[in-house]
Amino acid sequence: MSFDSPLPPYNASDPSATFLNSSCLDFLMIELVPMAYRIVNEVDSERISRFDAATSANGNGNGTGNGSVSTKGTVAGGVGRGEGGAGKKMEEEEERDAVFFRLESLGYRVGQGLVERFSRDRARFTDTLDVIKFLCKDLWMLVFRKQIDNLKTNHRGVYVLTDNSFRPFARMSTEAGGHYPSESNKANKQFLWFPCGVIRGALASMGINATVQAETSELPGATFQIKSLAVKA
Repeated sequence: MSFDSPLPPYNASDPSATFLNSSCLDFLMIELVPMAYRIVNEVDSERISRFDAATSANGNGNGTGNGSVSTKGTVAGGVGRGEGGAGKKMEEEEERDAVFFRLESLGYRVGQGLVERFSRDRARFTDTLDVIKFLCKDLWMLVFRKQIDNLKTNHRGVYVLTDNSFRPFARMSTEAGGHYPSESNKANKQFLWFPCGVIRGALASMGINATVQAETSELPGATFQIKSLAVKA
């Protein structure tokens, strides 16, 4: 398999041929964020249910020992359901962090797999800038069907990648007059967590340990900042 798109004519009659609409990835990336929120909340609900069941079982005992229930609603000798207890529904910030971890980790694994597959026939990169250029040109073209529009660096391990028309944002729009710009940008940023993971995973496969952050000020543009980290001996 190469980075180039297959040329026609396509042999649709070939029973072993597999075709996939190029829009599938765009739609998938749009759905990843709400899907991650649903999964995080389902996991949290199951955690609360298990805690409630354990608390009820302990409360139905003889009222003595480690299973006794105090007047404050907490389980003596265990973790209660009072403020900050294990049975309390997660705060909004905790929910956001859990979604970020899930999406970024998923992207990390995808980035690793892409590089392992599509760079195996290439000579190993010896310069960090060459790795970043590979990311901006070849890998970005493979995933998003275009190259990065602008690359800047301070030559001290910081790289800023600008995509003026980030494909996952091309099918998205903000509600006119419905949100403040800051709130809209905060919501849009969630859709950059998966690509951040893809970048970090790809770099890790090429021997570069880095942090990746992303921002968007106006759709459909996106900016990714890469900071390479020194490897501890």
